[in-house]
Amino acid sequence: MANLELIINLIIIALLIPMIIYAYNLNKSLNALRQNQKSLAQLVAALNEATFKAENSIPKLKTATEHSSEGLKEVVDSAKELKNDLLFINERADSLADRLENVISSSRNLKPQTTEAPLPPAGTDPATDRAAAELELLKALRSIK
Repeated sequence: MANLELIINLIIIALLIPMIIYAYNLNKSLNALRQNQKSLAQLVAALNEATFKAENSIPKLKTATEHSSEGLKEVVDSAKELKNDLLFINERADSLADRLENVISSSRNLKPQTTEAPLPPAGTDPATDRAAAELELLKALRSIK
């Protein structure tokens, strides 16, 4: 019987040794987990703080965006008005250029084909002829408006 008790004690000892080693490793793991739990708690606190700051910054960002978009809208509207004005001016200039081209080509067709310059009629002054031509040009430009 003593042998049987000895064998049972040896089996219990043999089973307790791995159990003690496992308990030691488990204790080390639990300590590491406790230390990491503190780090994790600090990380969660930092994340909460960052989230709070981000939530508080959103209204400020919205206000800044709305303010800058209003200014940008004013600039865009002004640019559209200027674009329309420039298109109108460009169309008018094209029309004037076409009219002037027609007037010039028709006046070239009316000129005599001689190589000699025609003499002005007696009693006319070249300065008055030029003034009359300028007046006609001004009338033509005013009629275009």
